[in-house]
Amino acid sequence: MPGTDRSLIRLRIALTAFFALDGFVFAGWVVRIPAIKEQTDASTGALGMALLGVSVGAVITMTLTGRLCRRYGSHPVTVICAVLLSLSVSLPPLTHSAPALGAVLLLFGAAYGGINVAFNSAAVDLVAALRRPIMPTFHAAFSLGGMIGAGLGGLVAGALSPTRHLLGLTLIGLLVTAVAGRTLLRQEPPAPADRAPSAQREPGPTASQRTGGRALVFVFGLVALCTAYGEGAMADWGALHLQQDLAASSGVAAAGYSCFALAMTVGRATGTTLLERLGRARTVIAGGTVAAAGMLLGSLAPSVWAALTGFAVTGLGLANLFPVAVERAGALTGPSGVAVASTLGYGGMLLGPPAIGFMADWFSLPTALTSVAALAAVAALIGVSTRRTMGT
Repeated sequence: MPGTDRSLIRLRIALTAFFALDGFVFAGWVVRIPAIKEQTDASTGALGMALLGVSVGAVITMTLTGRLCRRYGSHPVTVICAVLLSLSVSLPPLTHSAPALGAVLLLFGAAYGGINVAFNSAAVDLVAALRRPIMPTFHAAFSLGGMIGAGLGGLVAGALSPTRHLLGLTLIGLLVTAVAGRTLLRQEPPAPADRAPSAQREPGPTASQRTGGRALVFVFGLVALCTAYGEGAMADWGALHLQQDLAASSGVAAAGYSCFALAMTVGRATGTTLLERLGRARTVIAGGTVAAAGMLLGSLAPSVWAALTGFAVTGLGLANLFPVAVERAGALTGPSGVAVASTLGYGGMLLGPPAIGFMADWFSLPTALTSVAALAAVAALIGVSTRRTMGT
């Protein structure tokens, strides 16, 4: 038993490394988008179409990855996707036109979507084996990796060309994959005590139970969508709201998303303790309620500092909703459930920014941002309605 415990600890460390690597690599790419735009001489519209390649590649691959994890296992799929992600991030600086950029970003998005499904599926298995709600800690590693990647990217942007910077990300990614991937490839996904060894190959108890499970997976996917909608909206519109509506300086406006992201990271880092004390259902209900109140403050407050406080409260509230939704979906139907919840969540992140833009044109940006509060309240209501099935 002690040996088994040590193996699970090693597996947890390895998965944490992959979550952090994912956030680190993605953020490193994002901060170099302006330089890539200049290099490709792309218009804003052409760049937008090229960037859509990331989203298209991710959404297409997420469903496929669920099937691959069922067939080959989540551990080797995670390692392969990490290699592809590390290699593909070096390609954008090698392009010199928007269509070529879109093509390589399609590959990058496919790797990004694939690894998200694969390592979340592996994390779901580990959560079940440990019988502890540790899923938020993995997502905290992703958030922390993203913050480090963005900060480091900003520091080296003036000294390194995009080609050298992103090639450096490739080397770091391959090194982390080589070290952490050995643990994943050597260990089979752990099976919880209450699951038969052949459970992954069994179709399920009955057709009605499978249908009910799929319906619940979709419901949990809606929770992920509500959360990711808020993340996308905050990333794209938070700074503009502070600068345009509250007359904040550009530096203070830029701090808006940092307050949100830092609060989300802290919330996820403490998420396991919160889940152990409150349970999943109460965590989702409380988180959705807190996020709704925070975003109402952030969008409607008359002062910059009140708005920044609201953004931070929103980040704390949303922090653990996505991890709980993905874990529950994976516990119900395995990798396919993770794929569905992740796809819906990613769809919410894509839907948020343009939806906010349209509503801002029709009404105003502060009014449009209240939609984040509305969807957070929806997540809380879902927590109330699924209290029994969500469990403790």
